[in-house]
Amino acid sequence: MSVTLHHLIDNNRAWAAQMERERPGFFEKLSHQQSPKYLWIGCSDSRVPANEITGLDPGEVFVHRNVANVVVHSDLNALSVIQYAVDMLKVEHIMVVGHYGCGGVLATLRGARVGLVDNWLRHVHDVKLRHRRRLDHLPVAVQEDVLCEMNVIEQVGNVALSNVMQDAWSRGQKVAVHGWCYGLKDGLVKDLNVSMSQPGEVVDVFRNAIRRYPRGA
Repeated sequence: MSVTLHHLIDNNRAWAAQMERERPGFFEKLSHQQSPKYLWIGCSDSRVPANEITGLDPGEVFVHRNVANVVVHSDLNALSVIQYAVDMLKVEHIMVVGHYGCGGVLATLRGARVGLVDNWLRHVHDVKLRHRRRLDHLPVAVQEDVLCEMNVIEQVGNVALSNVMQDAWSRGQKVAVHGWCYGLKDGLVKDLNVSMSQPGEVVDVFRNAIRRYPRGA
């Protein structure tokens, strides 16, 4: 194993030079402003890069990532990111983005012990237990995809019910929350149709989204 990262620094130099050739003044302009319209809340998985998936440049999307794209009301890190994005950057859209084949979701379904992160994945386990009648009758492969989607839907609800979003909506700020799932096998995003842009929509949108997954007999 190499103890240096010279190859990454070399890659950086080459990338910066290419950007400056193709778009002169890009970095000078970028250094003077950060005005993204989007906040991406996604998984830490290295295969799910926010900018590349959405075709956005640096400076165009504010990003928060953690294992299994979880948003809970006790996580001051995530809530601080949301508050800064909404109150200071004035983003217009928040996307909670999961991905099929998520290691955290698979560990939860399989009851696998991972280590310290098991405590964090209890939040995903809670989603699994809450909707077990909609999951348990499904084939294993389908369960994996459905729990990935359900987890996103739950986190969208958590974002929407946060005091940051409730306060923003109460003062008339135009900001919406969306839920997506990304496919590692094809590179495509699936819109889960859980977009919320005002407090009165949250319960109905959430309820209708979960009802798309029928309970077993």
